Amino acid sequence: MSHRSQLPPPPPPVEIRTWPDHEAMLADRAVVLGELVRRHVSPGRPALLWLWGVLGAAGWSLISAAMVTFQETDDLFGVALALILAVMGIACLVPAVALVAVGIGRDREIRRLLYAWGELARDPVRDARLRMPGAALFWLLLSYALCALGLYACIAVPATEEGLGATYGLAALVMGLGMIAWIIGLIGIVKAFAHRRWVARVLVGVPAPEPLFSVGGGAHR
Repeated sequence: MSHRSQLPPPPPPVEIRTWPDHEAMLADRAVVLGELVRRHVSPGRPALLWLWGVLGAAGWSLISAAMVTFQETDDLFGVALALILAVMGIACLVPAVALVAVGIGRDREIRRLLYAWGELARDPVRDARLRMPGAALFWLLLSYALCALGLYACIAVPATEEGLGATYGLAALVMGLGMIAWIIGLIGIVKAFAHRRWVARVLVGVPAPEPLFSVGGGAHR
């Protein structure tokens, strides 16, 4: 991995694998999985995700301020100020949305690699440090709190008397910030559950639950 942001490659196909022995393969597997798990759910990763959320929140705040300014202004200077605020808000919001989208795609690729490398073999001793239950719980609790705060801002705050009496710009500000918080929290919840599912399926070896209905054989009993 010549660049820090570059992900490890997938394991080579069976016919061209050149590991000298099984232990060498397990060692490489442990190194790659450790790097992938670190990039997926390490305790420092929420700060980066929340930074993107803060950037998006700042952009939406500027756009909402532009809406309020345009709504309350009655001169050309106010219109110009509203346009400047809107441009600044878009300049913050668009990169934030793009970064979140890139991050979601990168997480999907990381999970694909985690399954590919993890299914090469079983290595309980080295795999123990990859489970990281504390990190997954940390992601889950923070994300649940952020989702709850976002839903409250989207639903409860606008329904209050103060919210009903606010301008459209202020209402859009509160609801937009709540939606951003909810989306960032939901991404964190998905990451936490995806990691626990990978641990259960690959490291522990718990089989996937059978579907209630099969295509050819009817319902399972």
